[in-house]
Parts: sequence; C-alpha cells; structure tokens
Amino acid sequence: MRPATSTIKSDWPYSGLRADWPSPSPREPVATAAAPVPDKGPSVRMLIERFLSQLWAEAGLADNTLEAYRRDLESLAEFCERSGIAFRNLSPKDLQSFLIALRQEHHLAVSSVARRLVAVKLLCRYSFQQGYLERDVAALIETPKKWHYLPTVLNEKQVDALLNLPDEGDPLMLRDRAILELFYATGLRVSELVNLRLGDVHLDIGYLRCIGKGSKERVVPVGGKAIEAVREYVERLRPELVAGTATDRVFVSRTGKALDRTNCWRMVVKYARRMGITGRLSPHTLRHSFATHLLAGGADLRVVQEMLGHADIATTQIYTHVDASRLKAIHQKFHPRQ
Repeated sequence: MRPATSTIKSDWPYSGLRADWPSPSPREPVATAAAPVPDKGPSVRMLIERFLSQLWAEAGLADNTLEAYRRDLESLAEFCERSGIAFRNLSPKDLQSFLIALRQEHHLAVSSVARRLVAVKLLCRYSFQQGYLERDVAALIETPKKWHYLPTVLNEKQVDALLNLPDEGDPLMLRDRAILELFYATGLRVSELVNLRLGDVHLDIGYLRCIGKGSKERVVPVGGKAIEAVREYVERLRPELVAGTATDRVFVSRTGKALDRTNCWRMVVKYARRMGITGRLSPHTLRHSFATHLLAGGADLRVVQEMLGHADIATTQIYTHVDASRLKAIHQKFHPRQ
C-alpha cells in the first residue's frame, strides 16, 4: 500500500483568524439583522436544538450527519459556558479563541477544526437570521487550509486475500464473505450497507438500490461473485439467524437483529488483522479500492461518481491521483513525444 501523501500544504497558525477585525470595506456587504436582538434570548444549547430541527426538516440530513453537527456545536456551547460568554454577545474574537483552543488545547487536526467551523458558521447564520445575534459573527472567518490525504487502498492481490479469509470454521462465514464481497463490488458506505433491506437487493437482475447521504437514492450494479456470495448467505444462513425475529434487513447479527455500523466495522478490521494489515483499514478502504480499481481499468470518472454517490466530481477525482501506473499509462499514450 502506498503511504498517505499530501497534495496541499497545511498553513497554521490559522490564516483566517484576523487579530484586528477591521470594519469591512464598502465592497464587502454587511448583512443587517431583520429583527432586533432581544435582551434575553434562548441559551446556546436551545439554539443548537432549534437549528438542528430546522436542518432535519428542510435539508433532510441523515441522522449520523445531524449527530456530527450536534457534537461539533456542543464544543462551542461548552466553550461559551466555560468562558462565561453569553451567545448573544459572541464576537469574532471569541470564535478566534474557540478555534485556537480546539487546535492547541484539544490537539484537533486542522481538518477537524475546519469541520467544526462549518457547523459554527451555519449556527451563527441561523441565529442572525432569527434575530438572536446582531450580526453574523462567523461570516468573515475563513476556512483554514488543510492537508488533503490520498486515500489508502488495497491492491488487487490484497483484496483477493481479504475476501477469501472467511472460512468454513466460522459460523458467520457466509454473512461475512457476502459483506466483504458487496463492499468491494459496489463501493457502498458502511451505513448504506447495513441499512439494505431485502427489497433493495435484486440479485436476479444484478443491481441494488441504496439511500446515501442527504437521503439521496442511487442504483448500483453488483458483480457476479458478490451476487453469488449474497445469494448463498440469504438462502442458507440468514433464515437461521432471523428465526423468531421480524426484520427485513439483509445483514443481521448472530442474534438476528439488524447489523449496526460498529459491528460491521469491527468485522472488517478483524479480517484485516488476521491478514496481517497493521495500518488503518475499514469498510471505507474497500470503497476506496473499488473506485481506484475501476478507474485503473478505464472506467469513466462520471460513472464512478454516480456509483459512489458523490455530489461533487472533485471528490471522485482524488482517486485518479492514487494509481500512479494509470497516470503513467495515460502520459505514454497521449503525449506527442513518447
């Protein structure tokens, strides 16, 4: 496996945090509050819940995404309570102190700080629009420059070795093999795979339907080996596991309950350790490998984007940088001086 490399150099101290916060020039529009800020507004934690409720109703975000926003915003609430700052009096310099504390005191990576800043920006914009803040105090804060890491992928021999690890001595061998084959055959996220229902998988036709981020539905083709593994699991093992329980989830646990994300992740890591891989390997590694191997085989970038469920093709393009052999082949084929 190729070690992670950086394509964009990190720039810290945080370049977007301005020490003096001068008044904006006439070219920088400054929004004004539509309603006066009340003397006593709701607490920051109450605002967070109202904001998340609006996100759920209007944006249709997944539960996992909403929980991530909640965790990120709770760190801001804790900072305000610890510093004795009322949210309605929050200033850009207070946010500066908050972000610096995340980096220096809590030792968060630049990417984690940037993610939390996104949530804070959305909360401040919402609070301004609702009249709880006199101005959007986070509007002028720039997102920090962060490292862009190339994803870790397995080569084809490593994938073959991993998919063949479940053996007859394991009572859940059929299920585990079906999961591993399906991860590599479709590039599904772990949450998408564990939420698959029997009606979503059409083995006779060779495709499945899944619900991805933002509750977006997509159809993904399934290869022959994955179809064979899933069919064998559904016909032979699954009826024994779900006996006495009522669930239409495709993949279930030893007790017949729907398999959750954590146990699925642990299962993949277990086989990675058995294979001797000591680095970070997760279900997402198989997703990365799926995309990289498709592109290396000549698949169209837009098609891979559609199968992965990426909203922005720039997210998919990173896989074109992973396979150096593909880049070399393209250069040799199309450069006029070869």
